Amino acid sequence: MGNFLAGKVVAVTGAGRGIGRAVALACAAAGAKVVVNDYGVSIEGAEPASEVAEAVVKEIEAGNHGAHSASAEGGGGRRVGDAVAVADDISTMAGGQRVVDLALSRYGRIDGVVCVAGILRERMLFNMSEEEWDPVVATHLKGTFTVFRAASAVMRRQGGGTLIGFTSGNHQGSVSQANYSAAKGGIISLVRSAALGLHKYGVTANCVAPVARTRMSANVPMELQEIGEPDDVAALVVYLLSERAKEAKITGQVYTIAGPKIAVWAQPRELRSAYAEGSWTPEKIADFLPGSVGTDPMPLLAQLEAMTAAAARKDRPNA
Repeated sequence: MGNFLAGKVVAVTGAGRGIGRAVALACAAAGAKVVVNDYGVSIEGAEPASEVAEAVVKEIEAGNHGAHSASAEGGGGRRVGDAVAVADDISTMAGGQRVVDLALSRYGRIDGVVCVAGILRERMLFNMSEEEWDPVVATHLKGTFTVFRAASAVMRRQGGGTLIGFTSGNHQGSVSQANYSAAKGGIISLVRSAALGLHKYGVTANCVAPVARTRMSANVPMELQEIGEPDDVAALVVYLLSERAKEAKITGQVYTIAGPKIAVWAQPRELRSAYAEGSWTPEKIADFLPGSVGTDPMPLLAQLEAMTAAAARKDRPNA
């Protein structure tokens, strides 16, 4: 990772395992001081344990954070990193604030936050309970907000910084993850709002929609043809945190990285419009809308139909 983040302080949530861990290690390899946050829960949201965050800190402090971690002194061997763990639940305002406060008390500043933390509770919408909805939205969406809120206040005073949220291709919709999909769509809107509101303070905000082999992707009921490793995602995050990304004026964007592929998602915009004379009535809309404005076909709906047909043939569908 070279010295892309030399002198920067970066906080990473969900950093105990998977993509979050890869991001924390890559940031350390790129020269950053790292605040490692992980509440230590399973993907179902249970069994919190603080040891997972501490383990990543020990890896960083021992210099075990990537093949690119040449000695900070210019010689051979590993760069011994600087990191600190915080096991707070970032779905609470106090937890998000403590992540940022620890960066300030330990290192005196905060240059970047990366919100990876998330859980899953899958259920069809018509069977989903409040107990399955609330924790998922709280961990993903509110957990991004609490850290963004605390960090943005500091970055505004500093005159710069970078916010990175994690979304998913499932922000387009999901058959059995309405809670997760809604939270991930919300994160995109939160990031775009942050990019707009903080632009004049020199703060950028972007979103990453990774496709990588993790505990969560292991549950996807199809063969993913485009999928990479957590290290691929970490490389993108390090770039987005760097001055190189700021010089390129990258903000308010959503990027997918999937193995060798990197892609940018479209900004929301009106696709088609038409105008009629006079006031609208249901009858006028029924005559006017289908032919003049129409619909925007859902790619996932076509994919779902293909999956249903493949299942009937007892094939495992590709995606």
